[in-house]
Amino acid sequence: MKKLFVLFLFVGLAATAQETKLNWLTDFNEAKQVALKENKPLMLFFTGSDWCGWCKRLQSEVLQTGDFATWANENVVLLELDFPRRTKLDQKQQYQNYYLQQKLGVRGFPTIWFVNFKEGEEKDVVYIDEILGSVGYVRGGSQAWLGEADKILSKSKNMSSLD
Repeated sequence: MKKLFVLFLFVGLAATAQETKLNWLTDFNEAKQVALKENKPLMLFFTGSDWCGWCKRLQSEVLQTGDFATWANENVVLLELDFPRRTKLDQKQQYQNYYLQQKLGVRGFPTIWFVNFKEGEEKDVVYIDEILGSVGYVRGGSQAWLGEADKILSKSKNMSSLD
């Protein structure tokens, strides 16, 4: 009986892990096309994955939680823009990440920007139609961070209802 219970427990945990899988993209143009197709804002996560303590903390307390995965799958398309020190990114990736850092005025890590696009924009042009807002690390875990993110995303919903 114990073996059967343990088997069901592992199967249940594996199914839960599959349900909350996140698709972090690293290419801006690909992420933009997915955001347009799914009619969702793009969430740009600027991070120093291998050196930034606050980035690691945001990852463990928020971005790697089931609450965040459920929220993200329903609300945004995810784009990670990494600035590692020990890992070498290819030149195209580095250029894209630095360009977007400059374009959005990112001065510290972690920084997360939420942006929107309109259909019909040129595919290979880094053009952001609507900048919704930004957030970094928020004390209080995933629920506190998600509350801040929801406030930012609600600006877009309120603006679109005025059209």
